[in-house]
Amino acid sequence: MTKKQSRFELMAPAGSYAALSAAIRAGADSIYFGVDKLNMRSRAASPFGLGDLRRIARICRWCGVRSYLALNVIVYDDELETVREICEAAKTARIDAVIASDISAIEYARSIGLEVHISVQANVSNMGAVRFYARYADVIVLARELTLEQITVIGNAIHEENITGPKGELVQIELFAHGALCVAISGKCYMSLGCYNQSANRGACFQNCRRAYRLTDVETGDELEVQNRYIMSPKDLCTLPHLDKLADAGVSVYKLEGRARTAQYVDTVTKAYRAGLDAVEDGTFKPEDFDPLKAGLADVFNRGFWDGGYYCGEPMGEWAASGHSQATHKRIQLGVVSNFFAKIGVVEFTLWQQELLPGCEILVEGPTTGAVQTVADSIRVDGNPTDKAVKNDKVTFALPEKARRQDKVFLLEKCS
Repeated sequence: MTKKQSRFELMAPAGSYAALSAAIRAGADSIYFGVDKLNMRSRAASPFGLGDLRRIARICRWCGVRSYLALNVIVYDDELETVREICEAAKTARIDAVIASDISAIEYARSIGLEVHISVQANVSNMGAVRFYARYADVIVLARELTLEQITVIGNAIHEENITGPKGELVQIELFAHGALCVAISGKCYMSLGCYNQSANRGACFQNCRRAYRLTDVETGDELEVQNRYIMSPKDLCTLPHLDKLADAGVSVYKLEGRARTAQYVDTVTKAYRAGLDAVEDGTFKPEDFDPLKAGLADVFNRGFWDGGYYCGEPMGEWAASGHSQATHKRIQLGVVSNFFAKIGVVEFTLWQQELLPGCEILVEGPTTGAVQTVADSIRVDGNPTDKAVKNDKVTFALPEKARRQDKVFLLEKCS
């Protein structure tokens, strides 16, 4: 398979094979993922281990997509052998690069000829840091707290000083473009460690910052009035309306957060940003044209959106109204695919729960299928048209893309 070449790279998260497939099908240029060892998403059980590296790399190569292994946790002395093991396995599997912030991981990866990208955890905020890391890395993720003006200064300086990475090419600027933000600088939070002895910088964050809090004067007992009870839970970043400004600032790699999210989330967000970057590429980008796509982002997991984030000069985060998702739709699993009739494009499954009516919005998710959404304008039970299916009915409906046996079937229901 071949992909259209663009001067912009869209990087999507892959926390499962279903999300990996969804990212590729939605138009990602690259994917990033973690394995069960030294993973920044260790609390969200990763389905990937070292034994999956070859398969992931093979899928990505066949689809013309680059694969990046996130190895950006804090590393201790007794784990250096594990770091070497992971890097060697990635090199053997032909993973395209590792994303790292620890200098031990960075230096070892480079010593075996494995490409390195500098993680946001390194908090790169100035040209001194760019010059230092350029000796190791071809791609550098800048801190999330920079403004467009600061990013532009760095982007211009890279060109003016001809700062190149190990490949001999100009260092690329990568930026976090969409998804959950941490209250701490570039994610360096110690609240979970202090409260639960579970380090966010080791992938074990309990997200206690996402809860509601009261501020009380311990001397008087007076409760202090604050703007929002969720004073440590920022809204999710959304840069979709600002992609042209980021491109002008010199950003070439756009990273979407969400390794703990569903394939549906990955599909929805990747498609929106693919459309946006393609419009910037061909010179037709107008922010207002993407209002419908931005509205569609609210269908999947989000805590509300902070439009442009720190990049647009805001000195402080916009705080979420809730510590939980504010998605406009919820997912209810109806069953699993028992058959797909390819000639007529029809899915079959047994309904586990709920009533199912014609006109319902349906999602099918699977490791190879990715995420496919459709409106079931008509449904059949045991091959016969019906105006309602009930529990234990064998249901069929048309699906625009191929599904596989054991794919999950969900009803997408609007939240009240």
